[in-house]
Amino acid sequence: MTDRPATPLLDRVHTPADLKHLSDGDLRRLAQELRAETISAVSVTGGHLGAGLGVVELTVALHAVFDAPRDKIIWDVSHQCYPHKILTGRRDRIRTLRQEGGLSGFTKRSESPYDPFGAAHSSTSISAALGFAAARDLGGDPGDAIAVIGDGALSAGMAYEAMNNAGHLKKRLIVILNDNEMSIAPPVGAMSAYLTRLYAGAPFQELKAAAKGAISLLPTPFQDGAKRARDLFKQMTVGGTLFEELGFSYIGPVDGHDLDQLLPLLRTVKARAHGPVLIHAITKKGKGYAPAEEARDGGHATAKFDVLTGEQKKAPSNAPSYTRVFAQSLVQEAAHDPRIVAITAAMPDGTGLNLFAERFPARCFDVGIAEQHAVTFSAGLAAGGMKPFCALYSTFLQRGYDQVVHDVAIQRLPVRFAIDRAGLVGADGATHAGSFDVAFLANLPGFTVMAAADEAELVHMVATAAAHDEGPIAFRFPRGEGVGVDLPERGRPLEIGKGRIIAEGGRVALLSFGTRLAEVSRAAEALTARGIATTVADARFAKPLDRDLILNLARNHEALITVEEGAIGGFGSHVAHLLAEAGVFDTGLKYRSMVLPDIFIDQASMERMYAVAAMNAADIEAKVLATLNIGQIAERRA
Repeated sequence: MTDRPATPLLDRVHTPADLKHLSDGDLRRLAQELRAETISAVSVTGGHLGAGLGVVELTVALHAVFDAPRDKIIWDVSHQCYPHKILTGRRDRIRTLRQEGGLSGFTKRSESPYDPFGAAHSSTSISAALGFAAARDLGGDPGDAIAVIGDGALSAGMAYEAMNNAGHLKKRLIVILNDNEMSIAPPVGAMSAYLTRLYAGAPFQELKAAAKGAISLLPTPFQDGAKRARDLFKQMTVGGTLFEELGFSYIGPVDGHDLDQLLPLLRTVKARAHGPVLIHAITKKGKGYAPAEEARDGGHATAKFDVLTGEQKKAPSNAPSYTRVFAQSLVQEAAHDPRIVAITAAMPDGTGLNLFAERFPARCFDVGIAEQHAVTFSAGLAAGGMKPFCALYSTFLQRGYDQVVHDVAIQRLPVRFAIDRAGLVGADGATHAGSFDVAFLANLPGFTVMAAADEAELVHMVATAAAHDEGPIAFRFPRGEGVGVDLPERGRPLEIGKGRIIAEGGRVALLSFGTRLAEVSRAAEALTARGIATTVADARFAKPLDRDLILNLARNHEALITVEEGAIGGFGSHVAHLLAEAGVFDTGLKYRSMVLPDIFIDQASMERMYAVAAMNAADIEAKVLATLNIGQIAERRA
């Protein structure tokens, strides 16, 4: 008789409460199944793999010990939350991750009561958890607050602001430092080195634990003196820890993959903790899946892949990505100008600056997850005579906005902002959409704001920024591949504030800002086929506006429609202000502005997201017909 295969434990887990009925041995087996399920799911959907694999045991231990959703488990960034989602009633939908109508790739309050706080940006978890703890003590939602934060996130000042406040308030709060020596790229900075020293000093931590245990065996009159002696010894040997100086009880380092360590430790903390506690857990990004473990980034983000080989299934492309075009153009400019330097905030690969760092290592600065510092550091470089290119995703530049205003714009410092992931971004959804940068930059005095219509224009805008020393300048470009145009050998500086005519018409003018130009041109072709002569123009600049171009378009056409990949308040709003001040509306011009809708658009393919935003060629054609009162086209393409 052959033994039947054991029924998967994961099939018996529908909510975290089901883990309470499992033995520690069963929990170890469950962790193995959870890791396999995570790998299987991400192979189908693509997404953030390595971070989730690194916290499988930690996820199991947290849900086995604590009582979610009464206890609030807050995952910093939350790209590591796939195992958490599987254990919290969403296993049946886990293969819809990052797809239209499916599960978010991050925690999301509207998705589940087990997601107490939404996240997708770094270093927010301790602040949020402390807020939950304070609310609890004021009679709000009961339960513990547990923040799980990665070592890379400790390069952001917000984490220290929260820890400083937590140490002052002395509220019961549990912080788990998930130290995998990785964020997206290998971590940088003094904090990373400090954590490494703590890990290397593990024997001292074991000695500290042993000393605590020995003291508890002494008669009461001797315990106070022994405690003072132990603390003195600790100061002499390991110098205390930064976390203890901030008011946390520090425990660790512990093996974050060893449930025999994690379970009793978390149970003890749950039963006995007073005030803020920090547990330092050592993990490995991509743990348990060889292709992820061997990858430079620990398998951070992947396309769909073959589970057996790890080979990713990427669609072939004939066009380079905008990010790569930017990076290669910047390297080319830097080869001619030794004052050009590049700054990134923990995203050397994502922004393409890994190529710059390979060529000019002394002129490339990865400042860690610290966008505020990145901006002001760039301002200092500019004030010191360099030509800094601060390369950030649009959604991350938001984190440094006060510094953009106070440290760059007011001082008119020539910082060059290379804004990647401008516009909608697909599977990462609303948290990563670059919707607002035009609006929040173009309203700043002295700022120059550009948007590339295609990859060739991007090459010219890099050259324009390199040559521009009259105050700050920004250029934006989207995620993904270019349209396949021929690239110039080297960019040429554009005349500041001057757009260009793409096609001449007579009745309607379409004025595009950014990469919707391809859709605008398709719409113009359809309109021309209907007998509506259409002019197409590329604005290039949202600030300063090309007054002559815009006013000529307005005065010589029945209707003028602007199209941009940004929120209301951006390019179209500036054009409307110009037209109003120039009195053009008094002549009967029909003006319309096509912008992203006033909603946060959930994840889908980029094509579908722009369809939701009504910014594809068919939508532009329909807008023109409605503006001219000709009527809608018979059927709008999805």
